[in-house]
Amino acid sequence: MKAKLKYLHSPDVASLQDYSPTDHDNFGIFLQLFVGSENDESEESFDLMLVTPIWLSSNFKKNDIIFGRHYIIVFEYNYQNLFNRITDLVSSLDEPNWEGIANKLGTIGKWEFEDYN
Repeated sequence: MKAKLKYLHSPDVASLQDYSPTDHDNFGIFLQLFVGSENDESEESFDLMLVTPIWLSSNFKKNDIIFGRHYIIVFEYNYQNLFNRITDLVSSLDEPNWEGIANKLGTIGKWEFEDYN
C-alpha cells in the first residue's frame, strides 16, 4: 500500500499557501497532514507543530529537553518547499497495510487514532 498526502491544513492561518509570518525567524503554527492511500478517497490526520529554531528557544526554558516528536523545524517559511518535502516523504512510504503507514507517519505527526481503542 502506498501513501499519499491529500492536503495540508492549519487552523492557525487562513491559507498556508499565502501565509507570511510576521516574524520570519520566530514562528510556530499547528499543522495537519491529511494522508490516505493513493488508491482511495479516505484520509486521516497527523498533527504537528511547524516551528523555527528561534520559536523553540522562545517557548522552552534552557533546562527543558525536547525529543522533537511531532515537530517540523524550518529555517524559513516556504510553502512549496514544505509541501514538496512532506509529499516526497509520504509518497516514499510503502507498507503492507494502512496501520504500517500510520505508525511510520506517527513519528512525524500525532495520528488522530494513535491512542484509539
